[in-house]
Amino acid sequence: MDMRRSLIPDIVNLQAFECAARHQNFSRAAQELNLTQSAVSRQIAELELQTGLQLFERIRRRVILSEAGQRFLPEVKDLLLRSERLMIGAVAAGQMKSSLRIATLPTFGTKWLVPRLGRFMQKHNDVAITVESRSKPFSFAEDNFDLAIHYGQPAWAGGISTFLCHETVVPMTSPALARAIIADNRPPPGNAPLLHLTTRPKLWAEWCQHHDVTVDNAYPGPRFDQFSMLMAAAVAGLGVALLPTYLIEDEVRSGALISIMDAPMSTENAYFVVRAEQKQTHPIAELFQQWLEFEVVSSDHVK
Repeated sequence: MDMRRSLIPDIVNLQAFECAARHQNFSRAAQELNLTQSAVSRQIAELELQTGLQLFERIRRRVILSEAGQRFLPEVKDLLLRSERLMIGAVAAGQMKSSLRIATLPTFGTKWLVPRLGRFMQKHNDVAITVESRSKPFSFAEDNFDLAIHYGQPAWAGGISTFLCHETVVPMTSPALARAIIADNRPPPGNAPLLHLTTRPKLWAEWCQHHDVTVDNAYPGPRFDQFSMLMAAAVAGLGVALLPTYLIEDEVRSGALISIMDAPMSTENAYFVVRAEQKQTHPIAELFQQWLEFEVVSSDHVK
């Protein structure tokens, strides 16, 4: 047998192992899987033979996971879950003419992309769309996305970047805190807590320098690792946050957030559409990129 093929696990053996590990009982695993106990025992024995691991300690009529089995179990669960997702995705895509897998920054996806996505889906209702969040660049070869939306510089290994839009941030807070800031004798935003994004720790310092605003220290204040949490903190009146205009359309419209100063700043980096080098001829990805560019041009906030 080919050595590589001998290392490919039989999915039914992995299912038997996961089920038996969950129940700590071969009989109950057999009932759940609609198999005989001997069939479950045989499948686990095959897996132990293939891996060279003793996965269970057999004590009288009980079985408990061995130390090796405990180490093996989390990866088996992950593999079974990904296999299930793969099949569900394939079945869903099989009902459509084509499919499109999109990776997007979490808050950009939630606040800008998803609210507009229906317009693309109406025009292309035969495309099976999957949208997943990714905060950092990844390998297109390993993750098999067709397109990614990226903030930063136009550099991505194995991908070709196309400029999408610049980003403009503005100082925003809740109406109640804004009134307190305006009533204070000191100039804003130095008379209120500054809220920060952990991935952009110098943003307030850059804003102060850009607008020649003096604050005692631009670095102290609560820090959050997602724009969504930073925005929620600003809405809750915990301080003043520099927020991208594209994120806060709904909050500005509803009055949940207001600007304490007419002092926008364009950030150094920008948003890009990234396509895998090997998928430059993907017709649906090309249509989606064109649609994104049209939506950006049509937006008042992301230019």
